Amino acid sequence: MPATGLQALILCGPGSSFPTFTTNPDESPKALLPIANRPMVWYPIDFCYRTGITNITLICPPSAAEAMTTALNTNPFLTSLPYPRPDLVSPQGLDYNTGTAEILRLPEIRDIVKCDLVVLPCDLVCEIGGDKLLQAWMVEAASLPDLLGEEAAPYCSGGLGVWYDTKTVNPIKGEETDFLATTPMSRDLTSPKDSLLQRLSYLVLSMPTDSLNDLVEAKNALPIRHGLLRKHPKLKMLTTHRDAHIYFLPKWIMDFVKENEKLETIGEDVVGWWAKATWQTGLPEKLGLMKVLQGRVTTTESSGTMRDHSPPPRGEALNSQGSDSSPSADLEDAHNSLLNKPTQASVPPVLAYIHPSEPNASLLRRVDTAPLLLAVSLRLAKLPSIEETGPDAASPFAHPKKIAYPDGVKPRTTITRQDCLIANNVMVDEKTSIKECVVGANCQIKEGAKLFQCLLMDDVVVGKGCKLTRCILGKRSDIGEGSTLTDCEVQENLLVEPRTDDKDNKLMSSSGLEASEQDMQDVLQEFDDEYAGGPAFG
Repeated sequence: MPATGLQALILCGPGSSFPTFTTNPDESPKALLPIANRPMVWYPIDFCYRTGITNITLICPPSAAEAMTTALNTNPFLTSLPYPRPDLVSPQGLDYNTGTAEILRLPEIRDIVKCDLVVLPCDLVCEIGGDKLLQAWMVEAASLPDLLGEEAAPYCSGGLGVWYDTKTVNPIKGEETDFLATTPMSRDLTSPKDSLLQRLSYLVLSMPTDSLNDLVEAKNALPIRHGLLRKHPKLKMLTTHRDAHIYFLPKWIMDFVKENEKLETIGEDVVGWWAKATWQTGLPEKLGLMKVLQGRVTTTESSGTMRDHSPPPRGEALNSQGSDSSPSADLEDAHNSLLNKPTQASVPPVLAYIHPSEPNASLLRRVDTAPLLLAVSLRLAKLPSIEETGPDAASPFAHPKKIAYPDGVKPRTTITRQDCLIANNVMVDEKTSIKECVVGANCQIKEGAKLFQCLLMDDVVVGKGCKLTRCILGKRSDIGEGSTLTDCEVQENLLVEPRTDDKDNKLMSSSGLEASEQDMQDVLQEFDDEYAGGPAFG
């Protein structure tokens, strides 16, 4: 694809929501956990390439830099990425408690950002074409001079965020949600019904549902200002949606974050307060937003007088002087509005793309918990392989083959190929049954084992006669023969004793349990110290 002129930042946090598999985030970062046999970070990188963005930077803490570098140099899915390859940056001031907005204030990151940018999480799985989101942002929120790289743009660009409905056909229990309020945009009747433009709206409120619940409890009322209802009477409030943390942001946002050190997170603080500033009187000045915007807008003297050539509101014609204005005057005003710069800045909009939840909708999910890791992996396993559909019709997440090494599967086995994914060098003995599963590379499934809706990471050994249902097995774990596990998570390198019978449990070594408990204590202490703070980097 042609270059977009944008750059991408992919934030690789520690994965505190995966205590079973990231007890040591320095050696096993969250970004390298497998989703359908590919490293998690592969998916946002692929999203960038499909968008046309090749200037990609991965950001991780210094302690995880070695593991990330090794994976970029050795993992076959990451080494096969097209050129130019992503860069890895690990700023010295970054740790696992750094907020996402605080990352943008780090000197190393400020030196990197040279233009408009896209910020993504490492746990994003997005089947939507990023080029369509980029086009929607360029059409509705970006100014042409900004895209051309002019130093003083007449109009400051707005932003675009993405949200999706969590209430799907197969909802995930316990999935986080966000509260957002939007107002409708005037629709372009010429755009196709399936266009993303039809699902765009203006964002006016956004916060995690937990934060909303705290406010409701404190105020004993829904915290909606009358000023918002007066300005936007067609308000739509969504409570079952989640922020995908896909943000198309203008470069001036870096100055906004630098000027306001109280901004800790991008989603709740930067985007949330920016959305409020588009309608709440006096808020842009309090946030220092007007100072940043005014610094990017200059005035131009025309015919000895200063004129305001701000763009007209959406839907209004250039001729705002009444029916007595002549066509030539209209043409002159239109010409001047394109050549001259406005006398004052105004807060640009934040757009929200709301992804539908229909069964045939493209896959869009944050994968930040073990249930989501299992559910998304199993869904991706159902995608037809490139061998079945051909390269042109295949999903961007399709694998070349459903069973990468058929010679490793012995006769008299049952594998449901339509909903299974078996990686390279997997050995499957006779009388085994594998249904709706994802099996990583170099695994061994011994005779008589039965697997249903399971995710096996690399180098797992499943003993004879084991019965596993809805389990996630960490890499190099060994399940003793005759074991029966249901809804369990098994830590990496863990040996499960033969004939173990367990259900709905996290099987971890004593050191892993101690580390998990210490992580929880650290989180609780941090929460007590800064109750009003936003979510941390992880």
